[in-house]
Amino acid sequence: MNTDSANSGGRRTVAWQAVQDHVARVSATPIRRWFELEPRRFEAMSLEAAGLFVDFSKNRIDAPTLQKLIDLARASDVENRRDAMFVGERINITENRSVLHTALRNLTQPELIVGGVNVLADIRQVRQQMFAFAERVRSGDWLGHSGKPVTDVVNIGIGGSDLGPRMVCEALKSFAHPRLRMHFVANIDGDALADVLKSVDPERTLFIVASKTFTTIETLTNAHSARRWFLDKGGSEKDIARHFVAVSTNRDAVAGFGIDPANMFPFWDWVGGRYSLWSSIGLSIVLCIGPAQFEELLRGAEAMDKHFRSAPLEANMPVIMAMIGVWYRNFLDASSIAVLPYAEHLHRLPAYLQQLDMESNGKSVTRDGARVNHSTGPIVWGEPGTNGQHAFFQLLHQGSELVPIDFILPVEPTHGLSAHHQLLVANCLAQGSALMNGKSLDEVRAELVAKGVANTEIDRLALHRSFEGNRPSNTLLLNRLDAASLGALIALYEHKVFVQGVIWNVNSFDQWGVELGKVVATDIGDILAGRSAATNLDPSTQGLVARILAKGK
Repeated sequence: MNTDSANSGGRRTVAWQAVQDHVARVSATPIRRWFELEPRRFEAMSLEAAGLFVDFSKNRIDAPTLQKLIDLARASDVENRRDAMFVGERINITENRSVLHTALRNLTQPELIVGGVNVLADIRQVRQQMFAFAERVRSGDWLGHSGKPVTDVVNIGIGGSDLGPRMVCEALKSFAHPRLRMHFVANIDGDALADVLKSVDPERTLFIVASKTFTTIETLTNAHSARRWFLDKGGSEKDIARHFVAVSTNRDAVAGFGIDPANMFPFWDWVGGRYSLWSSIGLSIVLCIGPAQFEELLRGAEAMDKHFRSAPLEANMPVIMAMIGVWYRNFLDASSIAVLPYAEHLHRLPAYLQQLDMESNGKSVTRDGARVNHSTGPIVWGEPGTNGQHAFFQLLHQGSELVPIDFILPVEPTHGLSAHHQLLVANCLAQGSALMNGKSLDEVRAELVAKGVANTEIDRLALHRSFEGNRPSNTLLLNRLDAASLGALIALYEHKVFVQGVIWNVNSFDQWGVELGKVVATDIGDILAGRSAATNLDPSTQGLVARILAKGK
């Protein structure tokens, strides 16, 4: 068990130690026993906000545990740090930037002045540019160079310029435009682009190149290859402007590519990539579901923002989920969390949350520039139910690892197959119940006796077929998987990650580990292309480069 406090000195250390002192007593009591001791536990440990309902009663906590965790959040200055983010203070301290993804979905406030600029006015202007362009494409008024309307949209980006838009378009495909097919290319592996290009008509395809600086190597490599393909298929240089648009701030580079700067959709340095789907990075989302549904997405997120900003910590959904996560990560040594959406259209949500959480809080240096002496961000993973039940649920039920789980379940389907949805709901609820309750040896033995199994066989099988239970989970209910509920869900996880970053005292808004890999890749790329010698590589990498170069001859 990790017994180090997350922060040194003051109220925070006292609050951390109070939680630590509480661990042994709570850990000795199985979750199902707490339901016997607390008859109204479900009502006390569930919460509704912004159209979402969360049941957190199936956790290894009691009411005093939760209060001590809330005390830790308060002692860690979560409220003031939250307020500083919303008003645009430069809380991204390593890049000296504000963090204003919440402003992108602020639909009700008239102004937000940051650095002497009303950022909400700028946001509205770009949003209207996006909406006007999307309406031309969706209506069929925007024509390709041969006079045909667009049928395929290819978003070329990577990281936040891909994961967010891809996830949302998949999640809301029930609301997608009937003519437009959405494609996403992120991986620099040529198969990713080649597979898409095989399936689209160059005369009817619109490419969105999403790169803030218009220098991201993966994105620009894919974009230039798509450009060459377009020209090889009969398009001309002047036709590029009818088939390529950009989400960027580099006007000169965009124009040099052949894109009309009028079809460049800007965003700002206070929009982090993993928080950017609400900005012009969401152009593909607007094309897919339309301006009205995109505003519903924003509205759902704004509702969660208002809840996070105004609700007391004791009844604050992001704060409670964050602190339960801190409980498992720092006090019960859980190294991962499984996100299990029981909704096929949310199949990209775990990957999206991997970036959101692991890129934000996968840090080992505090905001003060010291090495951390505590665990920080967990490993985030998952797949949709019920597929996962036939893959990794064995480990969740009987493995040696403690894996807290978030089940996510829409109550109403977006399809007409009601019997399917009933089975889906039953499976989701059953898994949460089974993981918590388990099955004792006595219960297994009684089952086998009832089936007439011999005593010697019962002795051999009983332990294999028993389940210790006490496996924790949250269950998040959406009324329906629509734009507003999805917006609220994404914002919930954004704020959960933010709160945990405050508790761990790390900067959740930079990603220097990503940058290092880019630099090294550029150096190795120069070596592979013969532009430099392999003089600065470690022996292992130098050996691999030599072998690859030899195989290529």
